[in-house]
Order: sequence, then structure tokens, then C-alpha cells
Amino acid sequence: MLVKGSEKRIFTVAPHAGMALTGLLADGRQIVNSCRDEAQQYKRFYGQAIPGKMLNQRISSYIQYFTLHDSVRPFGSSVILASYDKSGPGLYMIEPSGVSYGYRAVAIGQEKQVAKTELENLDFTTITSREAVMEIAKIIYKIHDDVKDKEFELELSWVCAESNGKHEHIPEDLLAEANKVGKQNLEADQFGSDEEMEI
Repeated sequence: MLVKGSEKRIFTVAPHAGMALTGLLADGRQIVNSCRDEAQQYKRFYGQAIPGKMLNQRISSYIQYFTLHDSVRPFGSSVILASYDKSGPGLYMIEPSGVSYGYRAVAIGQEKQVAKTELENLDFTTITSREAVMEIAKIIYKIHDDVKDKEFELELSWVCAESNGKHEHIPEDLLAEANKVGKQNLEADQFGSDEEMEI
């Protein structure tokens, strides 16, 4: 039985940046805390929000440091960092080795390859943020396997022009609609595959 909100995997690290994580939750929270510290120190010193690219570089270096010394172990968590600053939106994926890349869309976790294939079929330059939420919900429900995977709670956030450049969880009504669309799409796929098998 999953208690609602107990498996939180999305965190706000700065007003204009958020982080999603997979892997060991405790390790991920340590990365989130470090990211928050970096953002606060930059804001205190320079008087403005840290650019997403710089925050990515600093956190990547922090994670990579833990792979260099035998007195500490590497983090067991991969993270996605999303930001919205003067240069526009930014999306980065940081691996446990500290390697990071910028993306238009990316997936992490068990079924990341299947999710990446689905994301490649979408043109994020032509769809709105709300449409992207619906498409991502469809993908998440499609790749989730009720038999192999544990129960999950759909958790989505955004940082975009629609949220005024602030990282926040999507509105409840939009989350409910995304859940509904994801479940309907899953059922349609399942019924479609059953019909194909009968033929």
C-alpha cells in the first residue's frame, strides 16, 4: 500500500530549478541538498539566481568528486536537472559518475531506453507545455509494468513560461487529467493488442 506523497522523487532546488531523481533515495536527497546549497551561495554572493548551466556544472563536479577517493562511495542515484533562466529553458541529466549532458527530452530509471524511444517520436518545439504533460503521462503509463514494477504515483512538475519561469508541481486539475489520459491510453493499447492477437 503506497501512502500518497511518501515516494517523492521531484524536488525544487531553487525558485527557477527543479530536480528529479532515480536510484537510492537517500543519495538523491544528498544531491538535492548540495544543489540547494550551491544555488543559495551563488544568490548570496552574486545577488542573482544561478544559471542552470552553471548549476549543472557544479553539481556534476560534486558528484564526480565522490568517484575519485576510496574513503567515500559514489552516489547511487541519477538525476535530471531542469531550469529556466535568462538564456531560456535547460534540461540536464547527471549520471552517478558525474558525467552530464544537456537534452531537449531525457529519461532515467529502469525503462529509460523505452521511454527515450517514445520521447524521440515527439517534437517538443511544436507542442505546448500542457500537451507535453499529457504525452509524458501516456509514456509513463505505457512503460510501467504492473507485474514487475511496484505501484507508483504519477508525480509531474514543470519549469516553463506557463509557470512564469518557476519550478512547481503541475496544478492538481492538470495532474488528474494527465492520470486519466495515461490510464485511457494504456487501456486502449491493451485492448488493441488483444484484438490483434485474435486476428
